[in-house]
Amino acid sequence: MYDHWKQIEEEMKSIRAKNLYRQCKVTDGIDFCSNDYLGLSKNRDIVHAFKEALDTDTVGSTAARLVRGHRQTMEDWENEFSSFVHSGASLTVANGFIANFGLIDTIADSRTIIFTDRLNHASILDGIRISGAIKKYYNHLDLDHLEEQLIKAASSEDSKSKKKIIVSESLFSMDGDKPNLQRLVFLKKKYNAILILDEAHSFGIFGKGGRGMAFADLNQEEIESIDYRIYTLGKSLGLEGGIIATTKLGREHLVNRMRSFIFSTASLPAIYTAALKSLSILRDMDEERIHLLHIADILRRNLLENGFSISPSVSHIVPILMESEEQALCYSEELKKKGLDVRAIRPPTVPTPRLRVSLNATIREEDIQNLVSSLIQIRAGKKANV
Repeated sequence: MYDHWKQIEEEMKSIRAKNLYRQCKVTDGIDFCSNDYLGLSKNRDIVHAFKEALDTDTVGSTAARLVRGHRQTMEDWENEFSSFVHSGASLTVANGFIANFGLIDTIADSRTIIFTDRLNHASILDGIRISGAIKKYYNHLDLDHLEEQLIKAASSEDSKSKKKIIVSESLFSMDGDKPNLQRLVFLKKKYNAILILDEAHSFGIFGKGGRGMAFADLNQEEIESIDYRIYTLGKSLGLEGGIIATTKLGREHLVNRMRSFIFSTASLPAIYTAALKSLSILRDMDEERIHLLHIADILRRNLLENGFSISPSVSHIVPILMESEEQALCYSEELKKKGLDVRAIRPPTVPTPRLRVSLNATIREEDIQNLVSSLIQIRAGKKANV
């Protein structure tokens, strides 16, 4: 007879045996792991704006936006954000996962081919799965491989009539690297594909005023040719929420067809007031952006000089690659004892176990030196115990 809880128990034993067990941990020590890249989650002006909004509106939105959950501040926020990132319109949803998942589920179906970077975020891959689309992986950042896949689709009689979608992150959250955006736009145009670009981890850091990697690498015409850009309030803006920037027609279509928008209770109204304040601050944080990328350069250089293996990062995300899940967990625990909050990231989230060092603008150069020195001490201790 089938025993559900026995099966779950066996599965959990297997997870523990492989050093893949996960649990929520309370934050502690210097933040080397969050996505609060500009430190705005603690900004007193943003906190004050949020509190003031609570005094003038309900705590919860009370319903989906198409029922009674909508507020004027939501429109004000979306209009301001659209203007900032030069899009025709924007739609805000509960978080970035829902933005990717819901968008792909809405615009794709079983007669759609989606070409996805092999290391795209789970929200993208789950969106493809639930949509029923045909999934075509291309090797990470390998746009020659992407074009090979596009050529095959273009030459197949069965595939010629299918909708084609290319989707990529502009900055990959687990490796800190990025694709050639000009080539992506070129391939989108050449093969008549829809292009989705997830700017979640580059927004606030790259491009003029922190507008994202598209504004760092592309001209205005190329930016406008991207059909959908995904952003988030939950990283550099220090809040929570996901944003889909597109055309006015694209937004209208999502409002009428995107199930995860239509059937979800709207976010707390106060978030949108806080988001307007946060955006007004973020756009003027050039000093913090320069500092953040500067300490990332220092960290990469020091890690390599001291024999640590890192990913090909070009950003504020600097993963330190580990030989095993056990090693990643050990380093993370030892760093925690030294007051440094660095988390271990393990399969299946990533193919190679690692410490994902995620820097933010409040970190000082001496904190970087402390981190590297601590890593060296832990490595020496491990060798001494062998």
